[in-house]
Amino acid sequence: MTETKARIAILGASGYTGSELVRLLARHPRVEIVALTADRKAGQSMADVFPQFGKLALPKLVTIDEVAWAHVDLAFCALPHGTTQQVIKRVLEAAPHIKMVDLSADFRLRDPGAYEQWYGHAHQALELQQEAVYGLVELYRDDIRKARLIANPGCYTTTAILPVVPLIEAGAIEPEGLVIDAKSGVTGAGRSAKESLLYTEVTDGMHAYGVANHRHTAELDQEYSKAAGRTIVPSFTPHLIPMSRGIYATIYAKTGAGVGAADVHRVLTDFYKSEPFVHVLPLGQVPQTRFVKGSNMIVMGVVADRQPGRVILISTTDNLVKGASGQAVQNMNLVLGFPETLGLEQLALFP
Repeated sequence: MTETKARIAILGASGYTGSELVRLLARHPRVEIVALTADRKAGQSMADVFPQFGKLALPKLVTIDEVAWAHVDLAFCALPHGTTQQVIKRVLEAAPHIKMVDLSADFRLRDPGAYEQWYGHAHQALELQQEAVYGLVELYRDDIRKARLIANPGCYTTTAILPVVPLIEAGAIEPEGLVIDAKSGVTGAGRSAKESLLYTEVTDGMHAYGVANHRHTAELDQEYSKAAGRTIVPSFTPHLIPMSRGIYATIYAKTGAGVGAADVHRVLTDFYKSEPFVHVLPLGQVPQTRFVKGSNMIVMGVVADRQPGRVILISTTDNLVKGASGQAVQNMNLVLGFPETLGLEQLALFP
C-alpha cells in the first residue's frame, strides 16, 4: 500500500532558493509538488527557466493568486524580504490548514521592535510573527514539530549560531566580545540582476559589505542573547567572495575560566554527536567550503589561539542548502512527521 504524499507549493520558484527546493523535493519520496509560483515568469514552465528540470513532470509557473490552496498541505515561501509577511497572512487566512516554511527574514525576529529597527518599517502580521518558530532544527526541533509557521534562519546565522550557542550555554566561551568574520558566495545575494553582482564586478577580488549593519546581525543578537540570558552584541562582518555557493565563518571568542580549546571541542562534539547534519572535525582541523557544497551539512572546527584564553571556531555551510532550502526541507520533514533526513542524504560535490 503506497503512502499518501504531501502536496507542496513553492512560492518564488524561479529564484535560487526556489529552484534549489525543486531540486531537493523532485526526488523526495513523500511529497508531490503541486504548485510553483513566479511573478515575471508566470506562464512559463520550470524547464524554460531552469533547463535542468526538463525531464521532470512539474506544474507550470503561475501567480500566487492562481494557486488552489485547498489542495496544498505545506508551502515554502521563497520570496524577497518585506513582501512575504503580507502573502503568508493572506494565505493562512484563506487556508489555515496549511503549514508554511518561510525562507525570508520576515518572521525570524521575535521582538517587533527589533524587526522595525532592522527592516525600517513596522511588521504587517504581528500575530503571525509571535506564532512563528525559528527554524534552526538542532536547537528548536521539538517546537518545530508542533508549529504552523516556520521562520527558516539566514545562511550566515545558521553558520554562526550553531557553533556558538552550545558553548555559551555551557559556559565554555564568554559571550561578550564575540567577533564573526564571514564570507559568502554570490548566490547569497539572490538572482536579481544587479550591477554589483556582474562577473566582472565580483571575480578576482573580495569585499566587505553591510559592515556593522547587516540585517543578519539581528538574528545573532537574538540567539546569542537567549543563550546567555542577557543582552549580547557581537561584531559581525560579511564579505562577498567570487564563488557561486558557500558560507565560511571564522569566529573569535574568549574561553570561560579554566576552559581550554580541548574543552570547547568536547562541548561541541558531545552536543552534536547524534545530529545527522553536523560534523565537528578533530581538534585543530579546519573545514573547507568544498566539504559541504551541495549538501545539507555544516562542518565546524576548533583551533586553539596562540593567545591563552582564546579560541577560534570555523564553520562552513552551503548557503543554498543548509543555509536555506535544505534546512527548509529539514523543517518540512519535522512538521509533516517524516524522517528528518529524508530527501537530504546528498553528499558534498567534489571537486
